[in-house]
Amino acid sequence: MLVKERMSHPVITVHPELPIHDALERMREEHVRRFPVTDKRGRLVGIVAEKDLLHAAPSDVTSLNIWEIHYWVSKITVEKVMTRNVITITEDTPLEEAARIMADHKIGALPIMQDSKVVGIITETDLFKIFLEMLGAREPGVRLDVLAPKVAGELAKLTGAVYEAGGNILALGTFLGESSGNWEVTIKVADLDSKVLVSAIEPFVERILDLRESG
Repeated sequence: MLVKERMSHPVITVHPELPIHDALERMREEHVRRFPVTDKRGRLVGIVAEKDLLHAAPSDVTSLNIWEIHYWVSKITVEKVMTRNVITITEDTPLEEAARIMADHKIGALPIMQDSKVVGIITETDLFKIFLEMLGAREPGVRLDVLAPKVAGELAKLTGAVYEAGGNILALGTFLGESSGNWEVTIKVADLDSKVLVSAIEPFVERILDLRESG
């Protein structure tokens, strides 16, 4: 899956000259936590997050009254608090690559570019929703975590055993195991009793880690 299939678009942008108070108010109206910042030509010049706006306050205001503080803050614009060196990706970037970039750089969103134009944005919330889908979190069924050999063909045997037992696989994910020789497999199955499922897959796994009804 590519980011163009799950990005938010059209993307809401703001200009550098916008006061931070107005930017924060607009974030709350739009129910978002960040805006790409574009200049008058539509070129990306930065990105501003809710935390940037909330942290933008006078460093020493002990001698100011409340009206003076409000006036001081009203003069701060997005340009003063935005991140200028923005990491971007294209529409054809795989979702897992977008997730890797966000994790490696400890950022919560990536603007998506087409030539020099911002055409979308993908956020950590979008990735969380995809993760829920991948593991069938909203689907009722039997959820099973197993430790399986990391050997060619073993995963096919495992899924084949579920099929032969009459189960319908709703979701399946593989994760790092306890060693280089195994991996943890999470599988969500419908139309199959948990005891029957365990009996079917036991010959093909090293150990059952967790079993529960979910969804």
